[in-house]
Order: sequence, then structure tokens, then C-alpha cells
Amino acid sequence: MSTLKPSPSHNAVIYAILAINSEVALQKDYLDSGDVPSEDADNEAEILDELEQAFMEFVEIYKTRLKLDKTLPSLDELLNSQL
Repeated sequence: MSTLKPSPSHNAVIYAILAINSEVALQKDYLDSGDVPSEDADNEAEILDELEQAFMEFVEIYKTRLKLDKTLPSLDELLNSQL
């Protein structure tokens, strides 16, 4: 018997998007800084790829929810807001 897992709340999805977006920016800055030891560069680039993939997965969840709940802020509003 499979049990349905509860879906994350709108707020959980919003905070995940904002947090991962921030981490993507930090990781990009780190990779662009020249401070990454050469032996760590591939691993750090892989981390960035994984963060970007996670971000896109949450964005897709949010887009689906936007279609169902017109009271949610647009993705642009969300990503450009100052929290």
C-alpha cells in the first residue's frame, strides 16, 4: 500500500526557490572568484549544476501552482523581491 506524501506548502516552495537561487548566485561568485583550488574546480562546478537543477525543479512546481492559484506572486516578482 503506497501512502501519499503531503505536498510542500506554497511558502515552503517559495522559500526553497529563494534559498536555492541565493546559493546558485554564491556558487557562481565563488567559481568566478579565482579562489577555487584547481583540484576542487570540477567538484564545485558539479555542485553548481546540481543547485541549478534543483532550482529548476522547484520553479516547475511553482509554475504549476501559479496556474492554480492566481494570488501567488509571479515568478519575476518572487525572484526580484527584497525579503
